[in-house]
Amino acid sequence: MDPVILFPAIDLKEGRCVRLKQGDMAQATIFNDDPAAQARQFEEQGFRWLHVVDLDGAFAGKPMNAAAVEAILARVAFPVQLGGGIRDMATVEAWLAKGISRVIIGTAAVRDPAFVKAAARAFPGKVAVGIDARDGQVAVEGWAETSALAAADLGRRFEDAGVCAIIYTDIARDGMLQGINWDGTIALAGALSIPVIASGGLASMADIERLCAPDAALLAGAITGRALYDGRIDAAAALARLANRG
Repeated sequence: MDPVILFPAIDLKEGRCVRLKQGDMAQATIFNDDPAAQARQFEEQGFRWLHVVDLDGAFAGKPMNAAAVEAILARVAFPVQLGGGIRDMATVEAWLAKGISRVIIGTAAVRDPAFVKAAARAFPGKVAVGIDARDGQVAVEGWAETSALAAADLGRRFEDAGVCAIIYTDIARDGMLQGINWDGTIALAGALSIPVIASGGLASMADIERLCAPDAALLAGAITGRALYDGRIDAAAALARLANRG
């Protein structure tokens, strides 16, 4: 089996590294006042990628934590994928020029799919789509609104567009330490040709073990946040197990 990538997550709110529960900005736990130091720690632990979300940007529709993101890029050498407030080509171009390896487009994938396709053509391998779903329906605007669009239908819009990955988040699970929605996430991965990265709810080493099951080979990776910060997942043990899965 191909190696699955475990992405540690840094969610940025007002320049700090936080975690939310079910995307609720009022339920933010601050884990580190220095996101760049946190990113460096993740790199030293052996992670190969970093997942960053500008939470304020997701609500504002434009980058709001640029200084924190730039500080992270200055401190680490491993690739960084970034989502939150990326709604136009100028923002895509600016982040890629600053050293972001992959931009994640969420709300605009629903509102303006032509923009996503144009960005994916202009920057092959650099554009991912974030699909955040509540009961299988896509949510937008920092999860504040739920659309009538099904997650799989949104993913199919970009099958031939050059999108390099789908980051799929089950909002009900996010930050709740209840485990990933394995059935829904694996079903989505089976329905699409685009690689799918699971997000939302990775809670324990049992979930790391589940990620090593044969059906989970459909997934390109998984994102871990709160469980990594509070010690429910041991970084070294998780990375070792994933390296030897199969």
